[in-house]
Amino acid sequence: MKLWLTLGALSGFLAVAFGAFGAHALANRATPEELNAFEIGARYHMYHALALIAVAWLATQGESALVNMAGWAFMAGIVLFAGSLYVLGITGSRALVLATPFGGVAFLIGWACLIARAFKIPA
Repeated sequence: MKLWLTLGALSGFLAVAFGAFGAHALANRATPEELNAFEIGARYHMYHALALIAVAWLATQGESALVNMAGWAFMAGIVLFAGSLYVLGITGSRALVLATPFGGVAFLIGWACLIARAFKIPA
């Protein structure tokens, strides 16, 4: 639980910091397309920071490989999806855009793990 709470809180902190950076530092520097990509990265970063907090709570409900897998999938998604969009927004480089869909798939895997875990909770 401590790992997921720490990663979720740190990730939320970074999502706010990146969002502020994008809104202020990139506003006059990036193209509208690059700024939009950056903002999407920050938005999904925050969504999944909150998902990591949910993973932390679920971890208190008993050990579950599915919960841990969801946490790692969310972390991979944040790095690949949000990270690649941050690079695009900051540098204009499309070098990492092929990582973006892999991050999206990682997010989907995380959510699927939570769905599977929900089916294991007694009614």
